[in-house]
Amino acid sequence: MAGVNKVILLGNLGKDPDIQTLESGVKVARFPLATNEFYKGKDGEMVEKTEWHQVVLWRNRAELAEKYLTKGSQVYVEGKLQTRQWEDKDGNKRYTTEIVGDVLNFVGGKPDQSQTGSAAGGGANDTTAPDLPSEEDDLPF
Repeated sequence: MAGVNKVILLGNLGKDPDIQTLESGVKVARFPLATNEFYKGKDGEMVEKTEWHQVVLWRNRAELAEKYLTKGSQVYVEGKLQTRQWEDKDGNKRYTTEIVGDVLNFVGGKPDQSQTGSAAGGGANDTTAPDLPSEEDDLPF
């Protein structure tokens, strides 16, 4: 019996995609994606929890990411979890788990560069989560 390895994410890019072209000419895009969860804490105040995911896109999806995505873009990604292993410069085994996307949908328009908060501008090394509106009044429970 086969297993299931499926991930569905809706979130905002933490920085512009890092695009590489391999010797074979195939493009790969990598970027951090922030998903946000809102809930009421013990004190009754709304709490926001941000989870960061590393997304990898190959070939035509990487080309779309290069052309259309920037820091703060909201995207829907479907894919699978994949763990890579490598050795660091000291010979230690290192692991990273990434989401290899096979579906990429653009959800919003381009980020509004006049917005305040981390979705507007910022350096390539700034990976703070873009400000997301609180939708506590729209929760179904």
